[in-house]
Amino acid sequence: MTQTDSLTLPALMEPDNPLWRYALACWQKPDLAETCLMLQAQGWSVTRILCAGWLGVNGRTFTGIEDAKVTEWREHVTGRIRAARKSIPRDHGPTHEFRSALAKAELQAEQTELALAWQTLYERNPDVASMHNCTTVIVQNLLSAAPLTTRETQPMTQITKLASLLAEHSQRSTEPC
Repeated sequence: MTQTDSLTLPALMEPDNPLWRYALACWQKPDLAETCLMLQAQGWSVTRILCAGWLGVNGRTFTGIEDAKVTEWREHVTGRIRAARKSIPRDHGPTHEFRSALAKAELQAEQTELALAWQTLYERNPDVASMHNCTTVIVQNLLSAAPLTTRETQPMTQITKLASLLAEHSQRSTEPC
């Protein structure tokens, strides 16, 4: 895809879906948001983390395989907006309004990314987890979500902590675990 080509997106998408609502609820937990952002800085995709968590709290395993449209959107839209926002100093007064607009656009791009993921999440992850412990399922899902370059080097304590935080959300909500 060249810089001037448009992405081919589905005509119908559901931006306000259960995965998006799960993501919003998770983001209200400062420890969880901080851990996700720390992993993002190490090359992880927060969308993949949230998909792994959501599938886990719903008793599904995550294969780690996602639709090409999700990956393409992340690379060509969400990632570029994030990079633009991060290149502007946080405390630079004259560009504060522009940086805020980019942050809002980044959130909308993430919502679209999750809407694209939502469309094929169950289809690409049909297996029901054989494990009954929610945290264990989420740990396995996170290992599938991890970038290939960090799968072996990622400390299990960090992954287990993240899985516990994602599982805690399900125990406080109406979602099964």
